Order: sequence, then C-alpha cells, then structure tokens
Amino acid sequence: FFSSRRRHTRLQGDWSSDVCSSDLGNDFIIINNKDLSFPSNNNKLIKKLCDRKFGIGSDGLILINPSTDSDFEMIYFNSDGYKGSMCGNGARCSVQFAKKNKIIVSETTSFNAYDGGHYASIDQNTISLSMSPVTDIKNYNEDLFLDTGSPHFVKIVDNLSDYNVFENGNKIRNNSLFAENGVNVNFVEQISENEFSVRTYERGVENETLSCGTGVTAVAISMFHLGKTNSNNIKISTKGGNLSVEFKHDNKGYFDIKLIGKVELIFSGEFEI
Repeated sequence: FFSSRRRHTRLQGDWSSDVCSSDLGNDFIIINNKDLSFPSNNNKLIKKLCDRKFGIGSDGLILINPSTDSDFEMIYFNSDGYKGSMCGNGARCSVQFAKKNKIIVSETTSFNAYDGGHYASIDQNTISLSMSPVTDIKNYNEDLFLDTGSPHFVKIVDNLSDYNVFENGNKIRNNSLFAENGVNVNFVEQISENEFSVRTYERGVENETLSCGTGVTAVAISMFHLGKTNSNNIKISTKGGNLSVEFKHDNKGYFDIKLIGKVELIFSGEFEI
C-alpha cells in the first residue's frame, strides 16, 4: 500500500497487495493481478476495501494486469468501487510497485492505462511519468476545462487556504454541464512566477483529496495557457506536498508532458475474500 500515511497491518488471505502513496497523502491499494483472478466487477468489494473504517482504506484501488504490448496494464478504481479514468499519482505509484515486484527490471518502463500508453522513469523513489498530450482547452469565462487523462475544471481563487473546496467543488461537479460524467475541480492560487498552490475536489471520491496528479498537470498547463507564467517547468504545492510538471508546447497544444514526484511504500499484506 503506497502513501505518506503510516500504519502497520498484517492482512491474511489470497491476494498480495501493497498500499502506496504518492508521498503527498494520496494513497492507493495496488494489487498484482498477474493471473487476472481478482473480481474486478465486484464494485461493492472494491468500495469496502477502500473504506477507511471497515476496509483497508485508500483513495482508490489499482490492478496491475499483464499486457501483451507493454510491461503492464494499470486499471484504476475510484474509492466508490467503480472504474475511474487516468490517475497520475496512482500511475506513479504503480510504476514503483511494478519495480518492487520485478514486473519491470530496468529504470524505465512503458505501460497502458485508461487513456493509452505511458512511459516512466525511476530514480530511487522519484517517478517521472509521461502524461497524455493536451490539444483541446475550453474557456468558461475566466475558468478552463481540459482533459489530462481525466476531465478537469480549473478556477483561480483568492485565499485558497480558507476556501470552501467541498461546497464549491461539489457545486461545479454537479453543474448541468458536467453532471452526467462528472468533473474534477481544481482551485488555484499563484505563489510566484512559476509556483502555484492547488486544492482539488475529485469525482468518484466526491470530496477534497490531498493531491491529484492529473489535476496538478491540468493546473500547470492552464496557468501557462492563461499567461500566468512563462515557464514550462512549473512547481505545484498541494495539501499533501509538492509536485512538478514539465511540458513543451506549439500551436497545436501541449506535449511531452511529465509529472514528477516521489512515492512511498507504506505497507504490504494479504487479504482474503
């Protein structure tokens, strides 16, 4: 199990798993599903495992499946038990998990996720992850909507530390424009020329999370797109910690996007169904 959240647990059973964190308070149950035996259509089970009082407890659950055209396939489930879209911090944790479990043996890897193929490099516990190109950014007055593997709404606010993220994030997420498929909502405050602070309301979790990798990526690109920064190496602080985003751009959009940050193994165990 990967996270900055620390606890010591021994779980008995049939599936070995880790709890991993993005080192930002974002934590994930990650399972080596090499024989494809995990009941991935059992939404109630996945929700229970993610429950922090009656289960293991995490922001989401990730299956590491075998792949014929890459090192592995990452399948991500939100804590509500249902499949989610791309999860940047979860993907970085998945890479470290794959390295730990010898699914990959080098310091680089390629894998498939919800939004297609990704590449990553490993430098001890720092993972640099390639993100999908961004070509379509929509304006809603002074706010932006873009998809960085997951859909994100980005809004600049004042006094972010005191901002009611749950109430305002829930309102935007359930707006008629986004209610059907949901949207992640990022509230941003500028710190310096190339530094920004972010708080994110995540769909599927239906609450604020300590960090969101695709959200951080969306914010970095949005701030450049709005002219708030001229840098293509942007530092983002979240309630859980710090990440950085690098990218290139031309008149077609943003590409060679990298999400960079640390991950940490919290504990390993087994559970029985």
